[in-house]
Amino acid sequence: MTTLFIKNMVCNRCIMVVQNEFDKLGLDVKNIKLGEVVLNNGLTDEEKNKLKEVLIPLGFELIDDKKSRIIEKMKNIIIDLVHYQDNEINTNLSEVLSSEMRHDYNYLSNLFSEVEGTTIEKYFIAQKIEKVKELLVYDELSLSEIAFRLNYSSVGYLSNQFKKITGLSPSHFKKICEDRRKPLDEV
Repeated sequence: MTTLFIKNMVCNRCIMVVQNEFDKLGLDVKNIKLGEVVLNNGLTDEEKNKLKEVLIPLGFELIDDKKSRIIEKMKNIIIDLVHYQDNEINTNLSEVLSSEMRHDYNYLSNLFSEVEGTTIEKYFIAQKIEKVKELLVYDELSLSEIAFRLNYSSVGYLSNQFKKITGLSPSHFKKICEDRRKPLDEV
């Protein structure tokens, strides 16, 4: 078995696209998830080069160095936690990352900051704000339901953090998005 690490796989559609490319190349995939593909067999240098050729135009790339693999895995854990788990885990982020990565959080935090130029916490907050934007645009949940779903302690805290990051209040952001959208019969 061979495990490959792939940068920029951030959603289920990414998984489908990458799976499709592996299938086209005739590579025997055992398992695929965000940022990681496990093959039943090894790769020849020729297969690896061909894989790089098809992934790069799609916005993906193979990760060869250990630090980059660790960073990408942390990002994928955070993305999965925020966007696909509805933040149901009630432990804090440092515990989740330490447990999943099997490394001390201080090591992970320092590595992330060194390589990415920002903190894990800021990355986590940025992901949460992107999820808030998505949920505001869908207009299916109230702000208090969004705050609860994303484990904010209060609507006020969510609103303050949203404004600090985006420069807009959640209600102003929602209004701007509504003003830009046309009804289907006007498209």
